[in-house]
Amino acid sequence: QAQLVESGGGSVQAGRSLTLSCAARLPGYDVQCWGWFRQVPGREREGIAIIANDGTTYYADSVKGRATISKSNALNWYLQMNTLEPGDTAMYYCVADKRCFRPMIFARGAYNFWGRGTQVTVSS
Repeated sequence: QAQLVESGGGSVQAGRSLTLSCAARLPGYDVQCWGWFRQVPGREREGIAIIANDGTTYYADSVKGRATISKSNALNWYLQMNTLEPGDTAMYYCVADKRCFRPMIFARGAYNFWGRGTQVTVSS
């Protein structure tokens, strides 16, 4: 059974950094696209960082320059967020899929595997 579990969320002050981790169990699945979404209550879930198997990374404008996505292997990937702002407060979800579909790189429907989320709260 596929399972993704996020960790590393919490409460931080604005200006600080945070690293989120995702640990996956994907028995029998060959995933080659990994990423992170986030959601604020009442708003759409937003794709913010994706990494493809060739190492290409994609960032939403809202986090570009402050976020770094990386992976250590096919089952563990990370999101480092620097210079956090109150607007970064959200539930953060890790995602994965067999391939990165570049025309829909930040589309929620492009990812079949999702974690349950970890809350990040940034105070001013």
